[in-house]
Amino acid sequence: MVEILSYLAGPVVGAIIGYITNDIAIRMLFRPHTKKYIFGIPVPFTPGIIPKERARIAEAVGVAISENLMNKEVLEKSLLSEEMIGKVGETFDELVSAQKKNTEPVKEFVCHYLSKEEYENAKASMTGELSTLVYSRIAETSIGDRVAELIVEHLKQKSRNGFLGDLLGGGVMDALQGSFGRHVIEGPAKEFLGRHINEILRKNAKTIVGDLITKESDKLSEMPVCKLLEGKEDKIAEAKASLLSLYRAIISEHLPRILQTLDISKIIEDRINEMDMMEAEEIILKVIKKELNAVVWFGALLGFIIGCANLLTRL
Repeated sequence: MVEILSYLAGPVVGAIIGYITNDIAIRMLFRPHTKKYIFGIPVPFTPGIIPKERARIAEAVGVAISENLMNKEVLEKSLLSEEMIGKVGETFDELVSAQKKNTEPVKEFVCHYLSKEEYENAKASMTGELSTLVYSRIAETSIGDRVAELIVEHLKQKSRNGFLGDLLGGGVMDALQGSFGRHVIEGPAKEFLGRHINEILRKNAKTIVGDLITKESDKLSEMPVCKLLEGKEDKIAEAKASLLSLYRAIISEHLPRILQTLDISKIIEDRINEMDMMEAEEIILKVIKKELNAVVWFGALLGFIIGCANLLTRL
């Protein structure tokens, strides 16, 4: 029995030594996390390899990921794939479908994303800009001249077919609507009406337009979201097509600039450097714990084999 144990001792001790040394070597990758001293003298191999070389590792990992895993070609291929385009479209459809059942007013819906103050400021700004735009167009154009023409034409029709036409008779009305009427009555009437209508619009259009747009804006704010989307299937389809087109354009044309602005390499490097070593160790072990355990047991196996080989040389 003693002889058998003496034969097994070598391989077993070799396996134990292989297991322990590999386990210690793996632990030394991470630990200790900080430099250790004995009587003021730094202890060799402290901190562990990863804590000691963290800055270099962080830079290398950041560069490797940004150049090989998250570069323009890889991201563009993924982001512009039919699967991703489909997911963007599905997300839009889900959002629209949910809002078709949403009975809350537009104002409340928008205030989920903006504060009430921001909403009111945005609303006032858009209302003011739209009012100014419409007013400027009215002020710049001689809309009064066109209104005057319509009024005169309307009165001519009424006078021909109405009471005034019956009173004066067809001959008189023909004379008034002939060359004499056009030059003596119609022309001055149009000029008079056009001048005064233009003046009235210039003085009052800003207030009228502002009040009208404000009123309609308030009505829109109180309208239920579902009501706003009701019967707008064609518009919604156009909006979806525009959104997908915009998405493709942003990815195709602006992705390099976005990546340059983001500087993925620097983001990853900074995140690794900021990470607590205990947290970093846990993350790494979650990923390769099984493989590291295999290395430990491989050390035990290797030690056992060496022990067996040493035993054979003694026989």
